[in-house]
This record gives sequence, structure tokens and C-alpha cells, in this order.
Amino acid sequence: MLRHATLAVLALAVASCAPKARPLAGAPAPAELPRTEVASRPQRVVFRWEYAEESVGARGEGVARISPPDSARLDFFLDGGLGGGYAILIDDALTVPGGDAIKRLLPPAPLLWAALGRLAVPALADTVARVSGDTLRADIGGNDGWRATFVSGRLTRLDRVDGGRLVEWVSRSAEGVVRYHHETARRTLGLNVTRTEEVSGHAASIWNR
Repeated sequence: MLRHATLAVLALAVASCAPKARPLAGAPAPAELPRTEVASRPQRVVFRWEYAEESVGARGEGVARISPPDSARLDFFLDGGLGGGYAILIDDALTVPGGDAIKRLLPPAPLLWAALGRLAVPALADTVARVSGDTLRADIGGNDGWRATFVSGRLTRLDRVDGGRLVEWVSRSAEGVVRYHHETARRTLGLNVTRTEEVSGHAASIWNR
């Protein structure tokens, strides 16, 4: 009983590390969110990445191969030729072969899509939106859902909300800097896009799992 009580206290302490979701700022707006699909033609996106979790860290090169409307493969290579891994994202399904190393590094599918500029969250009721200047913010699903931020129609941030707290999020800058952070697990993944190019297509073999 004492062990269970201690675990409950620890769980409460960890949960309290996540900040509360403050009320949305701005004037009420219609709950019609901008369309944020990936590019209409296949793309190849090259980036640098860096991961940190307490005293553990890693970095390297990466490439995302994106096929519209809803497929992407991301490959991560450690600096120094020390290995790597990959993930396949098709619609709302994220597959990460080869153990937990890469899986732990990545956010869940909706946040990973947000890193690529696409809003792809589960359908939930009670969407509330507010606008301030060129910024639109929307709560999707209330205290257990998502908070999306758009600037001039571009998705710039997506938060996962759990119990009214912002547990994990992805932000995107106009300069191609993407940051994922998990508040309670203290995990951070940064991506810095160095090149984006349109391609004729991708080999069918890259989608093999």
C-alpha cells in the first residue's frame, strides 16, 4: 500500500511539471481552421537534428521523403557513421522498426505531422478559436485534446493537452527550425531544415516495413 501511495505521489509530481493551458487570447472566431496539407508534389527535405533527454544526447543528419497527401518517411543518421534508424508515417499510423531508440526520439503521429506542416489530429468535438492580428489559435477537444496555432494560415505550433495541461508540443519557425518538447519526460528534439527540393517521386521500396 505504501509503495502504491508513493507511486501515486510521484505521478502527481511529474504531471504537475506540465504547464496549465491558459485561456486562448484574442477575439472569438469561427471554428474554421486553415487547410495545412503537405505540398502537392513529392518532396525531399534534408535537415540536421539534435536530441536531448536529461544527460543523454545525440545528433546527426536526416532526410524526410514526403508523398502527398498523407505519407512520409524520416531517416535519422548519427554523426560519425554510428548508425541510425527510420520511421514511416502513413495517415495516422506511425511505424518505427528496429527497437526503441528512434521511437523514443519521435513525437506521436499528430505532432510529427505538425513538424512537417500538416494538421492531422483526431476528429474531436468542441473546437473553440480566437484570433489576434494574423494569429489564429484553436482548442480542439477541450481539456483533453489539442491546441493549434496558425500565423497567416501557416501552422506554427501544436500542443497536446491532457487534463488541461500542455504535455508536449511542436513548434515551427518560418526559417525551417522545428522543435519538439515533452514537458514531463524532459525530452527535446530539434530539426533544422537545410534543403527542401521537389522530386518526381520516391521508390516504392521506402514504404516497406
